[in-house]
Amino acid sequence: MAKILMAYFSRADENYFGGAMRYVKVGNTQIVCNTIKGLINADTFKIEMETPYSPVYMTCIEEAKADLRAKARPALVSLPDSIDEYDTIILAYPNYWGTMPMAVFTFLEAFDFSGKTILPLCTNEGSGMGGSERDIQRACPGATVNKGLSITGSRAAEAKGDLQRWLKTNGLL
Repeated sequence: MAKILMAYFSRADENYFGGAMRYVKVGNTQIVCNTIKGLINADTFKIEMETPYSPVYMTCIEEAKADLRAKARPALVSLPDSIDEYDTIILAYPNYWGTMPMAVFTFLEAFDFSGKTILPLCTNEGSGMGGSERDIQRACPGATVNKGLSITGSRAAEAKGDLQRWLKTNGLL
């Protein structure tokens, strides 16, 4: 049986939900990952920045934009010792300015994903996957990057059916 790693970046605090700001204790991407954990057997790793973005949404998005423009690779709290034992990586993240948060790039660039299958999962409020699938392929030469799943963040808690179909399509359920 293939071994699965679910690596994800998620942000709580003030978030945007269909036109309004709302404070949340658990980020949308983590909510989706918690649902996946109830469906399949996967090890999990939370991608966390040493210096997190602001809890204030408007400040956070400006910080994220500055990191994108600078092609920054923020330092992470930790990294897995290795990903060698995993065949499949579910990579979950919010859409920040049309791609993944720069911290996800830091994670990807720390490992060789050759021969592995990456399943992108992106939470957003209408911007879809953006260019993240292409960016993952560029950051992970030699990996197979399957078609990702876009989940509307404000509906993350109601995404179980979509997640089940996606996992089944990818042979994990």
